[in-house]
Amino acid sequence: MSYSPLTPLDGRIAIVTGGARGIGLETAKALKENGAKIVIVDIDAEAGEKAAQEIGADFVRTDLTQSDAVRTLAAEVRSKHGRIDIAFNNAGIAVNTPSEECTDDDWHKVININLHGVFYCCREFGKVMLEQGKGSIINTASMSGIISNTPQPQSAYNVSKAGVIMLTKSLAGEWAKRGVRVNSISPGYIGTEMTKLGTANSEWYADWLKFTPMGRLGEPREVATAVVYLASDASSYFTGSNLVVDGGYTCW
Repeated sequence: MSYSPLTPLDGRIAIVTGGARGIGLETAKALKENGAKIVIVDIDAEAGEKAAQEIGADFVRTDLTQSDAVRTLAAEVRSKHGRIDIAFNNAGIAVNTPSEECTDDDWHKVININLHGVFYCCREFGKVMLEQGKGSIINTASMSGIISNTPQPQSAYNVSKAGVIMLTKSLAGEWAKRGVRVNSISPGYIGTEMTKLGTANSEWYADWLKFTPMGRLGEPREVATAVVYLASDASSYFTGSNLVVDGGYTCW
């Protein structure tokens, strides 16, 4: 599939966190096809190096739950490339545990990567963009930040993604007049390795399809095209928006 843009991304520096697989890797490919120079960031060094070699990108292993590490990452990218134009803050995890059984460690693990990590990235990449007077940040939220999924229990995940949506709106309002746009995407059930673990549960999977008007999982490329749009100047009047890519799940 071609990812032809309405406006090119030629020469722009794009950071993709969680870029070793799934939506992150597919989006890195799409951004590169449209002319951007890609920096893949992931905690998994082996998968990250492999992904970077596959598409011709840089790779930096970083633990995004550590604010000092994210600060160092931003400085390294800026030192090598001179700027940061696009940041796709995509890294995230899910834990499906009944709330009454959710441990403190489970809760903090999800919140630390899905929300704290996204904030650290927005803050550090945003500082560079604010100095430049231009940049586009796209955060991966979820339809789970808008609705509560059924039948699987995942309160920590839902809360973290709702937080990402409000963080996106808050930063967009603060930075709009300084040239930095901040938007989020909210995927529904997408056919990634993480989601496919749930499809093995026949009860869950049946409900997922039942409540999705299109009756199927989405594909990572269908999210990637939305990110390319938000990254490009074609979306120049978009900021503070949450673009839902869910096959209609949230319309019911």
